[in-house]
Amino acid sequence: MIAENTQTQMRKGILEYCVLLIISRGEIYASDIIAELKSAKLLVVEGTLYPLLTRLKNNGLLSYNWVESTSGPPRKYYVLTPLGTSILSQLDGTWQELSFAITQSKNPTKL
Repeated sequence: MIAENTQTQMRKGILEYCVLLIISRGEIYASDIIAELKSAKLLVVEGTLYPLLTRLKNNGLLSYNWVESTSGPPRKYYVLTPLGTSILSQLDGTWQELSFAITQSKNPTKL
């Protein structure tokens, strides 16, 4: 149970970064983000994404466009703003630092 809790916290910690990475590839619909996160086993509860998208939008990292659908109501497609791109770049640097630290912790170099 302790490991499961830690795993959950780790996933939550990188969820925002992963969402920004997914959106950085181009305009995307929320259900497609959910599908990618589920495929990567990062999202367990769908209700987690929508508040996160709203928070990212309110912080100026995302914007969205309404696109008419041929099979239902208009769809909201998300894109990164210039600020979102800048923040993602900073998070990339942080991810590289963390990845390096983890690698070094697992395989310390001997002097």
